[in-house]
Amino acid sequence: MWLANHWNDYEVIDTSQGEKLERWRNYLLVRPDPQVIWNTPKKHSGWKTRNAHYHRSKKGGGEWEFFDLPEQWTIQYNQLTFQLKPFSFKHTGLFPEQAANWDWFSELIRHANRPIKVLNLFAYTGGATLTAAAAGASVTHVDASKGMVGWAKENAISSGLKNAPIRWIIDDCMKFVEREIRRGNHYDAIIMDPPSYGRGPKGEIWKIEDAIHPLVHLCAQLLSDQPLFFLINSYTTGFAPSVLSYLLGIEVTPKFGGTVAADEVGLPVSQNGLVLPCGSSGRWQAN
Repeated sequence: MWLANHWNDYEVIDTSQGEKLERWRNYLLVRPDPQVIWNTPKKHSGWKTRNAHYHRSKKGGGEWEFFDLPEQWTIQYNQLTFQLKPFSFKHTGLFPEQAANWDWFSELIRHANRPIKVLNLFAYTGGATLTAAAAGASVTHVDASKGMVGWAKENAISSGLKNAPIRWIIDDCMKFVEREIRRGNHYDAIIMDPPSYGRGPKGEIWKIEDAIHPLVHLCAQLLSDQPLFFLINSYTTGFAPSVLSYLLGIEVTPKFGGTVAADEVGLPVSQNGLVLPCGSSGRWQAN
């Protein structure tokens, strides 16, 4: 498993009874997690002194219960600063486990010794975008949500990357990729973090099991003559890591060679020594 174990401002303190107790800098949050199927004693005091608690509804969805949490606060990872706030469906605006991938591809960019163009699809609030930009890449950031792109721009400003070579695009990812192919544009690296289910800006429906392979097939056509890496993330419970490696092995390796690896990504749990699984990643990189 690839671990995001270099955080100072974030920590999974404990997990039990379908929930996780997290520290986001100075604030403690309790949120549901489908991987936590064990019932262990909730001994840590944070379970009772949390700043906010997201309660899942039996009818679907849920709502936040606030005790002492600001509307917005920040956390840092290396030189990056992220704006956080509690919003719909238990989210805060950041997936900390992705730091395991950030560390991996930022090193590839730094040691490439050439300009690197990165395409980040389903780019959310910009964690991967800003990591790549901070490592020296130029980045095209694509997300269907205007609000998420605006949030990512805030994170860029907070991280001192306001003037970094980042192109901000609000668009359906599949349609954007199709247009880039017609334009003849190419990228040295591609990152995609697709949701299990979602809608584009014009109501386009995305279902990962139907759309992920066609998208990877198209993205392979966008790779430059000397691609550096290709990263796919998945939070879909039913997808084994090997599924992602097969996609990359089918669509990227035959043309460019390189190596493929896939594994779960996870977060250490400080209270009991467990590791919380947080989805899977598939990585292709040039030899």
